[in-house]
Amino acid sequence: MELKGKLADAINAQITLEIQASVVYRQLAIEMDVQDLPGISGWFLAQSAEELVHAQKFTDHMTDRNAAPKIGTLTAPNVTINSVLEAFEASLAHEQKVSESIRNLYRLAQQEGDIDSIPMLNWFIEEQLEEEASVGEIIGRVRLIGSDGNGLLRLDAELGARNAAAA
Repeated sequence: MELKGKLADAINAQITLEIQASVVYRQLAIEMDVQDLPGISGWFLAQSAEELVHAQKFTDHMTDRNAAPKIGTLTAPNVTINSVLEAFEASLAHEQKVSESIRNLYRLAQQEGDIDSIPMLNWFIEEQLEEEASVGEIIGRVRLIGSDGNGLLRLDAELGARNAAAA
């Protein structure tokens, strides 16, 4: 079934949002690198790369359905971070924004009777639940650590291991 109309436009907007999320995560990685936390910076870089994979999944869905994906206007992220907690709170806020956008895509697909988009959107809904839970857990741990430098360095090493495992 060819993808067109409102849903195609909304998926194009989602592609742009996913790429924007990648840029936000890249900026958060830079902020953590500036704070000499290479493991946390690497975690944010891995998130940045993952968002580009998400954009590609939406792009592939569109091209598989004879639609023309278009990247919309991207804006530089307005991210100023003074702490690790602020970085992860910004991450969670952005994930929640992406989650709501995907839920809106799901609602639109249902409204338009586009059952071909539902399996892909189900995958994204599960993925977003996982993303929000993961970031929420990290926020909880950062709050427990508080101002303990040793705890922060341990978290930095742990989150940096994600990057090493993926390599």
